[in-house]
Amino acid sequence: MSKTLIKNAIIVNEGKSFKGSITIEDDSIAGILQENETPRGHFDTVVDATGCFVLPGIIDDHVHFREPGMTAKADIESESRAAAFGGVTTFFDMPNTVPQTVTLEALADKFASAASESHINYSFFFGATNTNAELFGYLDIHRIPGIKLFMGSSTGNMLVDRKEALDKIFATAPVPVMAHCEDTGIINDNMRKAKEAFGDDPSIEHHPEIRSEEACYRSTELAVRLAKQHGARLHVAHVTTARELSLFEPWTDTMPKITAEAVIAHLFFSDEDYTRLGSLIKCNPAIKSTTDREALRKALTDGKITVIGTDHAPHLPADKQGGCSRAASGMPMVQFSLVAMLELVSKGVLTIERVAELMCHRPAMLFDVFQRGFIRKGYKADLTIVRPDSPWTVTEGCIQSKCGWSPMQGHTFDWRVEHTFCNGKHIYNNGRFDASCRGEEVVFRQE
Repeated sequence: MSKTLIKNAIIVNEGKSFKGSITIEDDSIAGILQENETPRGHFDTVVDATGCFVLPGIIDDHVHFREPGMTAKADIESESRAAAFGGVTTFFDMPNTVPQTVTLEALADKFASAASESHINYSFFFGATNTNAELFGYLDIHRIPGIKLFMGSSTGNMLVDRKEALDKIFATAPVPVMAHCEDTGIINDNMRKAKEAFGDDPSIEHHPEIRSEEACYRSTELAVRLAKQHGARLHVAHVTTARELSLFEPWTDTMPKITAEAVIAHLFFSDEDYTRLGSLIKCNPAIKSTTDREALRKALTDGKITVIGTDHAPHLPADKQGGCSRAASGMPMVQFSLVAMLELVSKGVLTIERVAELMCHRPAMLFDVFQRGFIRKGYKADLTIVRPDSPWTVTEGCIQSKCGWSPMQGHTFDWRVEHTFCNGKHIYNNGRFDASCRGEEVVFRQE
């Protein structure tokens, strides 16, 4: 049995921060000690976390690791390594790969790949189509977080746009439906008008006009209406507008059946950043106005945003060239999600306790993750140790994603991830990475 002691830390967990120590035995948390309690026994590894905060390992509910079929951009090995560098210990991957994860066989193949390649814990969304709802009854609900629905989005040619198919998905889904909500008809009409006015590839600042507030709201309102009609659990991905937030009830004492995710790009950037960063921050839905960004930031504390994800979506640099029509949408973010949120802590947008709530506790609760997402005795030892007031600048050399770039390049963060533990293994240690570590398949919905 291996034993680890993390001492002299500020432990952030379940709405509180307190000085203390954590002991780990093999893959699990063995003890949580207050400042005045002395750890007893021999420890194989001792980490002195003086001046640092310890959070549960980050759970990212929304990534695109591009495997299979697009591994020139990214793969499970490279992106799970980037995640570990950023304090992320669990990811849920999206189905718009090649082939798409819309059959039981494709889903099984992804699990097999992750078992041999992923450095951190993993699971995969099953993708809905216009014709595959009959497969839902064969899904093992203990293995997957949910069903991904591209509703009004042609991403990866997975658009579900037939009313009867949408009704069947919401009526029969045995797990949460996570929906990408944009209205394709509105987007196509806006793109046509933009091309008439600005040419075949309108410049990037028109992206939020094309993938507009109305396109987002119209689709999200429909998803919410269908979820209420059928009594489904709906989780709306990457909400971008203040108007959409009006559709959600805050999470107070009980978890609502209809919830919203915000992602790092929409919380960190605004349309003013297109001038500086151009297509590097092109994503779908588009980064919108500063007013929308401030509304999203406010929703981090008023309960309307339930979780923070990344929508981590790497592309090769060549794919990011051009404007609204030609440049690919998506950016790598998983390595920098936690430090970006901690920068918002430093700015007074939210507390570090709230960061743990949004990035650890609530993803675990929303998807009913077994024994992860909290610092509790007997839970898996997924832990992230961060140090404040430790400036560092993102350079090309530190980027772990296979695509080799980030819109964060050149940005200086004041918080630093110093250690990441995944299932008790010290996978990341102040710049040193244990490539031999492999994560575990996440278990859901245990009674």
